Amino acid sequence: MRSRYPEGSPYAWTDLTYLLHRRHVSWGYYVVPGEQPDCDDGATLACHPAAMRPGTPSSWNPLPGFATVRRDGELGNIQPVRHFLHAARAGTLPAVSWIVPDFKHSEHPGSLLGNGQGWVTNLVNSVMEGPDWPSTAIFVAWDDWGGFYDHVVPPVVDRNGYGLRVPALVISPYAKRGYVDHQTLSFDAYLRFIEDDFLGGARIDPATDGRPDSRPTVREDVPQLGNLVADFDFSHPRGSLVLPPFPPP
Repeated sequence: MRSRYPEGSPYAWTDLTYLLHRRHVSWGYYVVPGEQPDCDDGATLACHPAAMRPGTPSSWNPLPGFATVRRDGELGNIQPVRHFLHAARAGTLPAVSWIVPDFKHSEHPGSLLGNGQGWVTNLVNSVMEGPDWPSTAIFVAWDDWGGFYDHVVPPVVDRNGYGLRVPALVISPYAKRGYVDHQTLSFDAYLRFIEDDFLGGARIDPATDGRPDSRPTVREDVPQLGNLVADFDFSHPRGSLVLPPFPPP
């Protein structure tokens, strides 16, 4: 049977891993095998989430569906999360890593918050206790905001705009102690940080990538977008602070 997708993949446009691969920057995308944190249509409470596996494309694991990932022979970079834990302890982490939870550890409705918090703490501890910690920045981000109301109207940056505010943490030997970032930020700021740090400021841009891209703007270059470099003080590194994943009450 022939696929209806180009090159057997549903996503023909460029993703960040294409730029990383082109510049010989190592990357890994780590998935917890299990059930997706929610369904593809977002109906978390009204469906049974599909199974999530490293090699199966889904809304929570999209990279196996990107033509560039398949063409560049990078499918092997999408691995079970246990490989991340091993690499962290061995000091062999790739330059850029993403980690995606399953439903049990996602803190989505129906899962226990403690499971997700303990899971994230264990991931952070594994990096702090490994050889790569002195050169690491960890961004912990949520895709939900924990409520049903936000009194601040999202900024208008293009026809897509920004969404509701969500929490995020920066963990690093160089993270400013007690710092609260009041810049206007979005998930695009993570892309910008990676692109500036590893790619010399190269952007995912249809004008230079030569692939279809429906984005109305290059979001990393939107004037309102803040720069996550402001969250760091590279002149005063600090040691690690290993926490118990499940502290006693």
